[in-house]
Amino acid sequence: MNSTMTDKVFAAKDWTGTLEKGSELILVVDDMELNRERLVDEIELMGYQSVEAANGAEALKQVEAQTPDLILLDLMMPVLDGHGVLEALSSNSTWSRIPTVVVSGMDDMDSLTRCLEEGATDYLVKPVKSRLLRARIENCLAGVRLRKRDEEAQAIAERYNAELERRVADQVKEIADAHISTIFALSTLAESRDPETGAHLDRMREYCRSLADALRQMPEYKDMVDDEFVENIYAASPLHDIGKVGIPDKVLLKPGKLDDSEFRIMKEHSQIGADTLRRVSEKYPNNALIQMGIEIAQSHHEKWNGTGYPHGLSGARIPLASRILALCDVYDALTCRRCYKEPFSHDKSASIILAERGEHFDPDLVDVFATIQTEFNQIRERLQEDL
Repeated sequence: MNSTMTDKVFAAKDWTGTLEKGSELILVVDDMELNRERLVDEIELMGYQSVEAANGAEALKQVEAQTPDLILLDLMMPVLDGHGVLEALSSNSTWSRIPTVVVSGMDDMDSLTRCLEEGATDYLVKPVKSRLLRARIENCLAGVRLRKRDEEAQAIAERYNAELERRVADQVKEIADAHISTIFALSTLAESRDPETGAHLDRMREYCRSLADALRQMPEYKDMVDDEFVENIYAASPLHDIGKVGIPDKVLLKPGKLDDSEFRIMKEHSQIGADTLRRVSEKYPNNALIQMGIEIAQSHHEKWNGTGYPHGLSGARIPLASRILALCDVYDALTCRRCYKEPFSHDKSASIILAERGEHFDPDLVDVFATIQTEFNQIRERLQEDL
């Protein structure tokens, strides 16, 4: 983190202000004016500010208007006595933190005990000697200053952490964007060996995101498909055929139909891709994006009825991301030109996918596709490149 941001967060003004001795406000509550004057004189000689109240009701109005740092409270008063004030203070989460010193002419253990039980910080008996009064005031305000310093330090730490989290989030996004760009570049390099793919990877990202985003609207998938899932499948989908880099040109670029032995070699690309990404995962474990890439690379040719490859997985045993990718990949293949066929129309391609519900494809995904197929067609038209 640079020094400019650090200086801004830990500015000197954040540590001063309320912490300077003499800035504290003391509320003096007593129905006898002479008693208040004596206490106020002592407070001013100590360099503190003061405000007065002639009874408990006035005291609470003062507290509500401006929270004092310390209260000197008489017990026996008209309108509302000291016990009523202590009760009101203790019932308020903010006011209960104000140190309150009872200054009373009642010199008995019952009064002292009751006041402490009601929340008083200290208890002094009138007439109070000046030295003792000052010591108790200083002791209470030292605690107030310490508490405020802790609160301000915590507030500064929270601002610091918030700024740090924001900057980390920005860095993570920047790194993630760089990773996604690198993944796409590598995937494009793999696809470049096949001249018929065109803008295949661009379309695949959009198809997968569109289908995943629509799937999350189904109640049974709301916990499985969240923002992270949608973002990851968009970023990881270009990895589905990265294993083609390990397929010989004579097989990958053969213009006609593959024979059985060639098709067995071609099918190896799914395992090659997954194994390659697993080696990446060993160096960067717990990366959800890479984990999804492994699933997609290995299982996007599996079929819902168990007749796919490489492991003949069926139904929900096939990872959800792979099931999504499979449908999108077939749609793109159907609507694209190949050396052995012309591109099918959207309507014909969609009808083929709908017919494969529960066979090649997850029934739920086919149902979702049926509701958003117009969106697929719009993506196809927007990103077509000599389809």
